[in-house]
Amino acid sequence: MSTDYRIDNLDKAVLSALQADARTPYAELAKQNGVSPGTIHVRVEKMKQAGIITSAQVMVDPKKLGYQVCCFIGINLKAAGDYPEVLAKLQALPQVVEAYYTTGHYSIFTKILIRNIDALHDLLVNHIQCIEQIQSTETLLSLQQPIMRQIQP
Repeated sequence: MSTDYRIDNLDKAVLSALQADARTPYAELAKQNGVSPGTIHVRVEKMKQAGIITSAQVMVDPKKLGYQVCCFIGINLKAAGDYPEVLAKLQALPQVVEAYYTTGHYSIFTKILIRNIDALHDLLVNHIQCIEQIQSTETLLSLQQPIMRQIQP
């Protein structure tokens, strides 16, 4: 995997278009940028090999799937060395959709998607706060998500 690939304006245009809709055909991207579909294909493959493009995903609306609560849980560990074991336990919980090892007030900061407050209570009490290596948690409920975007190339 090459890490020294430098993107140019064409690459930026392709990335922006694919971030907006990953299903955009290469022929359409080529037409929009005045190049051949083969050029687009080569550029995309090079960006994949360089690790710039890591995946193409389908985005879903969690609320449409019944996940009515989004929250963040800040976790303080008893000791820094407990991180790998706690991370493995959090990774086993499907409601934990993101986790970050952080500096500052929390050791680990997680994003949780869950069906309702009762399920959140169960998750906290019976699955997270009972992890022996966790000293304390703080839960922040999300009221809305007014900004959600990818980083611009």
